[in-house]
Amino acid sequence: MKSANRGTALHVGRGGTRGVLFAMCLSLVLVVASVSALNLALPDLAVDLDASNSSLTWIADGYTVALAALVLPLGALGDLFGRRRILILGNLVFGAAALMAAFADSTTHLIVWRVVMGIGAAMIMPGTLSTITSVFPAEKKDRGVATWSGFAAAGAVIGMLIAGGLLEQWSWKSIFVVSAATSLLCALAALVLAPETRSSEPEPFDWGGSATTALMVGSLVYGIIEGSDRGWTQPETLAAFAVSLLALTGYVLLGLRNRHPILDPRLFALRGFRAGTIAIMTQFMAVFGFFFVGLQFLQLILGYSPLKSAVALLPVAAVVLPVSQLTPRLVRRLGYKVVLPAGLLLLAAGMFWLTFLHTESGYAAFLVALVVAGSGIGLIGSAGTSSIVDSLGADRQGVASAMNDTTREVGSAVGIAIMGSVFSTQYRAALPASIDLLPADAAETVRHSAAGGLEIASHLPERGVQLADGVRDAFMTGFADAMGVIAAVLAVAALACLIFAPARRRDSDGHTQAMASGGDPASPAWTGPGAVVPEPGPDAGARPAVHDETGRAAA
Repeated sequence: MKSANRGTALHVGRGGTRGVLFAMCLSLVLVVASVSALNLALPDLAVDLDASNSSLTWIADGYTVALAALVLPLGALGDLFGRRRILILGNLVFGAAALMAAFADSTTHLIVWRVVMGIGAAMIMPGTLSTITSVFPAEKKDRGVATWSGFAAAGAVIGMLIAGGLLEQWSWKSIFVVSAATSLLCALAALVLAPETRSSEPEPFDWGGSATTALMVGSLVYGIIEGSDRGWTQPETLAAFAVSLLALTGYVLLGLRNRHPILDPRLFALRGFRAGTIAIMTQFMAVFGFFFVGLQFLQLILGYSPLKSAVALLPVAAVVLPVSQLTPRLVRRLGYKVVLPAGLLLLAAGMFWLTFLHTESGYAAFLVALVVAGSGIGLIGSAGTSSIVDSLGADRQGVASAMNDTTREVGSAVGIAIMGSVFSTQYRAALPASIDLLPADAAETVRHSAAGGLEIASHLPERGVQLADGVRDAFMTGFADAMGVIAAVLAVAALACLIFAPARRRDSDGHTQAMASGGDPASPAWTGPGAVVPEPGPDAGARPAVHDETGRAAA
């Protein structure tokens, strides 16, 4: 086999593997933090820009939709033209868009620049993990992936902590200014500390697969968000879901016919690839859906400031990082079939616990959920990432990493959309009938957002306390229902992983042969899970056959 990369473990830049890990995790945290940081400012945005719940959802999801839709094709471009080059360019695009977002004076302008930031993030994200997996030697790769996974989860909390500190002194615009400055630092770190890596056997770019995957994700999230706002049976909503289904069908048909698909649909026949995708996607559905609604609970119900709200979420990071480091050893000992379902059930238990909270609940009850959920996140992130990445060889680490990133960002976008939609629908349904006695504009503001409702209540000389109590009760109804929905989704995902995840196997010498066991899928001798081996035949350019965990060709 040809050398997989033009930057190998022997030439890893000025800082060695630690320098590479630092540079890649710095860019990773920038991307992940930008998904969550703005959630702290949602109450301010609702008042400052007169943003409805639907607009707030799009401000949060415009970024993640663009990231989810484009991360896979841009990961393939990194394989082709150089992963570091695309990552650095992405940081520059991200920074320019963030600076423009700081000057947005309407929800429309802010959503547009958030989308452009998402495009830059989609250029950054694949290069972070694929550079680590391409550069690190086999004996260090598990630790590198585990560290990356830990920061992928903890980065959200880190971003909110920084945003909370900024919001104590300045407006929400400061978040974008600091993001722009940080993106320049990330570009410089990658330039100095990381080597250039790319596939040694470039493949033609799959335009059809790129277009269908982007259309599938974008139309799905659009349908979920607009369905909550306009109605689930409206023509626009039904059309969006129909387009998403047609795009999915097109992706599968084109992928089966293409010699070099951007993501071979047959990979989903691999148990490890399939289980890892399910686990990572549902984990991020829960995490970012929770951040979207949970931060409003801390600020609107508990009365926390933005900084105090961010500090209140630190226990998640404190649990996730050490558990992520422990997970590779647990996988080697227990296997994916135990670790992945266990992580999903722990996360489901944390979300379910939150359904019992009410307006009088304090932080202690909230903290219990954070610790339990954080333990599950640590298990899922590291194990799920390893199972996806190791399903493809070293030449396609950009696509493998982008697939891992795609599941995360699709999960984030869909999670925000679903939990935001459930919350909004149930919040409006639970509002007291007395709001109809308010002036039309005020009543509409209350229906649009809980933050707006509490702002209206604070200015009412009479009945203000009664209105505020009604808004808080309605908020908790929507909050509990949203958490209950995601807990149920996680429980179903745990069952799916129990069925699909590969168990540990032992070869004739009694050694464990699993994807996280240190074996190298890029090795010519590798025939384990996810090995991609050329089919014998007269056509030397024939498409590779994907093999399952037993080495048999997948159907």
